[in-house]
Order: sequence, then C-alpha cells, then structure tokens
Amino acid sequence: MEKVLSVKNERAATATIRILCVEDHRLVREGIASLLSQQPDMRVVTSAATGEEGIVQFRRHRPDVTLMDLQLPGMSGLDAIREIRRESPDARVIVLTMYHGEEDVYRSLEAGAAAYVLKDTLSDELISAIRDVHHGKQPIASADVQSLLAERNRHKHITPRELQVIELLSQGMRNKEIAALLGISEETVQVHLRNIYLKLDVNDRTAVLAVAVRRGLIHLS
Repeated sequence: MEKVLSVKNERAATATIRILCVEDHRLVREGIASLLSQQPDMRVVTSAATGEEGIVQFRRHRPDVTLMDLQLPGMSGLDAIREIRRESPDARVIVLTMYHGEEDVYRSLEAGAAAYVLKDTLSDELISAIRDVHHGKQPIASADVQSLLAERNRHKHITPRELQVIELLSQGMRNKEIAALLGISEETVQVHLRNIYLKLDVNDRTAVLAVAVRRGLIHLS
C-alpha cells in the first residue's frame, strides 16, 4: 500500500509523462533519456537493460509509458511486453527497435504494444508517439510500419510447425535431425519444406533463411 501511495504522490507532484526505457545498450539508454529530457512534459524515471529487469522496474515505478526494445539478452522484449500487459492490461508500451520485419510489427501489436517505432526514424516521431500513446491513442504506426503490416497480409501464412522447421534450419540441422527433434518422419519434414518453399516463393534452404530473416520470422544471433 505504501508503494502504491508513493507512486501516486510522485505522479501528483509532476505533470510530466513518466517513462521507463528498456534497452540493453547503455549509450542508447542515455541518449534516449537525454533526448526526452529536453521535452518539458517528459522524463525517464527509470531504465533497464533486460526484459526481466524491465518487468521489475515497471512494477516498482508504474510508468505512464514504457519504451521496449525487442532484442534483449535473456527474456525477449516481446515476452516482457506480454508479462507487463498480463499484470497491467492498461500498461502503455511503445516498441522502439531496429527490427524492420513485418512479423516483428505484427507480433508486437498482438502482444499489446500501443505503437511500433523504428530507431532510425526521426526523434520527432518518437516524441509524438509517446504523447499520443499517453493520451490513449492506439495502435499507432508510421506509414512505413503500416506498409509492413499490409505486406504481411499479402503473404501466405506460415504455420507454427513450419516456423519450427525454419528455426531448426537456421541452426544448420539436416532433415533427419529435424525429424528426430520434432518427433516426426523425414517425409513429413520434406512436406513441410515444400510448403515453406511455396509460401516464401524460394527454391532452397539458403533462400528460406534470407526471406525469413527479412520478414522477421526468425532472427539470427
């Protein structure tokens, strides 16, 4: 109860938008904090370098808006968004990432993000998104992001099993190894591969991985 009252008192004492920044690169975190500190109505009240830490800081500070990177060590940004939104359905989260894949956008909005902002966009776009999300507008996406979603709708759907096969391909596994790991026959693996080739409009495994990475279906470490 004391923690809840402390948060409420902190909010009452300031008219600024209180922001949590979850980003694993310290210089990027500091840059974001510096940028937002120049806005009279914004303040980064806390930050985190991992998804797990981001959840802890969200519980502790109850920020108005959370900026979440997707590529984090350990728990992914997507999983952190899901956990934060599970605990606090009214939490307002903006994805701030380098990922340009159409599937990244879709999964983020599906997880409950209110906006998707690319790191290489103008800072004004991030500032506007923060204000809009704070005022309850969602989902918010730039023209580029909307274009990615439209492109996803034009593509054939990849099933969860097909995605598993693609992920195992990215680890360099052969059909026999994939079959053993998934508990299916090699013939079934071949059927999945044929379907994947057709859906991604490619002819070999190398092309599968190239298209899957570009679309955000998988990410290579």
